[in-house]
Amino acid sequence: MERTGITEAMIECLVHGFYAKVRRDPMLAPVFDAKIRDWAPHLKQMCAFWSSVALMTGRYHGTPMVKHMRLPVDAAHFDRWLALFEETASELCPPEAAAHFVERARRIAASLEMGVASGAGVMLGVGERYRRSEGAVP
Repeated sequence: MERTGITEAMIECLVHGFYAKVRRDPMLAPVFDAKIRDWAPHLKQMCAFWSSVALMTGRYHGTPMVKHMRLPVDAAHFDRWLALFEETASELCPPEAAAHFVERARRIAASLEMGVASGAGVMLGVGERYRRSEGAVP
């Protein structure tokens, strides 16, 4: 926290700003709309998640891999998610904080992509990305 300047208020601003973009994004909005009806609890949970990730607060008690494994997403979705996240972090956070968030977001995206691939029965090799086949059913 000393090095990055990250606070709970900054996390809340980042999470709300990021998900506002996600909800307008042509690629990501349909994925989220299919799963999330009430955004208030989701945003609260995401603030707790990023608090745990960025500040090591232990506020988040969930199972992100389980929730993501069956989503109809692939590398393109994770790339878009990261692009929006990086854009939002650079707009709303000081450089040290943005770098801290983005470094963790990249690791999280890579891990979730591997989990989604595994859930679809695909084992990714080092450096491989998951691409859904056009007729794939989640």
